[in-house]
Amino acid sequence: MPVTWSWGPGVTELEIRSYEESDQEAVVNLWRECGLVTPWNDPVKDIGRKLRVQRDMFLVGSLGARLVATVMAGYEGHRGWINYLAVAADCRNRGFGRRLMQEAEGRLRAMGCPKINLQVRTSNTDVVKFYRAVGYSVDDVVSMGKRLEEDEGPAAESDAGS
Repeated sequence: MPVTWSWGPGVTELEIRSYEESDQEAVVNLWRECGLVTPWNDPVKDIGRKLRVQRDMFLVGSLGARLVATVMAGYEGHRGWINYLAVAADCRNRGFGRRLMQEAEGRLRAMGCPKINLQVRTSNTDVVKFYRAVGYSVDDVVSMGKRLEEDEGPAAESDAGS
């Protein structure tokens, strides 16, 4: 069920809803615009993976027909995770990222999630400030990863220079 956030008369409303397959092109374009696509993560494969697990936790925000924001959330029984929070550059500083986070947090809380983790590239200081402003803090941990599947193909190759 879509959630609509309004700021008063004459102000455009952000509709938050679960991702639909017809959103794919707009989502990938938004992620590219926001610098979230890397050579080692094929966005189309990431979307496909998410749709197989808690697909209702992949949220998009739209203004009318235009998709302007996304967030992927998930819960595996111990911690919740946030990925791919993105807001179109011309729609930032309007509370859309905060609204998506509130919706994702509410859904995770309803699942019994006690804590949410997320990762931000250390060079992305503006995003670190945003997450601090919405109540997140830096944990004293080392983030580690291990690829179980390589993302190779047109999407990964086209971003090799980024």
